[in-house]
Amino acid sequence: MLSRAAAAAAEVLAGGRGAGMTHAWLFTGPPGSGREEAARAFAAALLCSDRGCGHCDLCHQVLIGSHPDVEIVRPQGLSYGIKDTRQLILRAAGAPTLGRWRVVLFEDADRATEGASNALLKAIEEPPARTVWLLCSPSPDDMMITIRSRCRIVTLRTPPTGAVAHVLMTRDGVAPEMAEFAARAAQGHIERARRLALDEDSRRRREAVLSIPRSLVGVGECVAAAEKLVKTAEEEAAAVSAVLNEAETAELRKIYGEGSSGKGLNKGLVRGGAGALKELEDRQKSRATRLKRDVIDNALLDLVAFYRDVLAVQMGAQVELANGDLHHDLTTLARASRPEETLKRVDAIMRCRERLAANVNPQMAVEAMTLSLRRP
Repeated sequence: MLSRAAAAAAEVLAGGRGAGMTHAWLFTGPPGSGREEAARAFAAALLCSDRGCGHCDLCHQVLIGSHPDVEIVRPQGLSYGIKDTRQLILRAAGAPTLGRWRVVLFEDADRATEGASNALLKAIEEPPARTVWLLCSPSPDDMMITIRSRCRIVTLRTPPTGAVAHVLMTRDGVAPEMAEFAARAAQGHIERARRLALDEDSRRRREAVLSIPRSLVGVGECVAAAEKLVKTAEEEAAAVSAVLNEAETAELRKIYGEGSSGKGLNKGLVRGGAGALKELEDRQKSRATRLKRDVIDNALLDLVAFYRDVLAVQMGAQVELANGDLHHDLTTLARASRPEETLKRVDAIMRCRERLAANVNPQMAVEAMTLSLRRP
């Protein structure tokens, strides 16, 4: 479908009708399915005279994010507001620099607020002739119905374990056994599989999370497990944020003249940048909260996969186990509980994810979950 659309786009540029090309696309699929990668490849196909050959300078610029006609939007905070969206729409309305298309690739478009979504809807309803919107979200239902009804939807699936393992071996030089383990444990999420294969700390964090089910034998252990999980998330988010914050703050201070010479120059410009600095700090705090939630959510998804494997063992299902390396723990818990109890534990984890998304205090939400996971 994307290849046909790229051909139609070339026909439009040549003065034809270009049936099959549209100005708004919605790429959907579970985490790790490659939504952003597919959208970026499509952007390259639109801007390359050879429909995305993958070898020319234009394709290279799109793929590394330096093409002047491609704007990549990555919401880093809890949401993407109307102010940012209006500025984005103004930039998207400009004519293409190189004469083909102006492409806006909006990652995690589902984080747009209601006001931002309404502004985005208006831009999609009345787009400039050469502007193409590529929106990405986990599911069509995560977007306003009025937005998704005006987009052509591209639905991607989670790649199978063998395909992910092949990528790790051929692209990253990972040994076959490690590649198979990482691909299976990551449940088709290519970047997470890569981290598990190449980063020992990532493997240790996964082991710590998957040790939680066997430790939940009392109320005290449940509270301690919740506290440890949240604290680990805070530390990991703080470490990532510190690196990003330092570079961003230094760059902003430089822009507003800190360290410049000249009478009154330094003081005046830094005072003038106080508002910008405060706005940056607010964005950084929002990003830190998002990072913390993402770390906790990844841990919760690991736990869901663990109990899913327990249920598979209990039911005798002939399916691939994401945590086959923990077969002893899986069979032990499978024998000590009933399938109905396993399903209730999965429900408890999913409720925790919903509470975190609704801004419930992470410590309280995770404690309620671990108490529900407690072994009899």
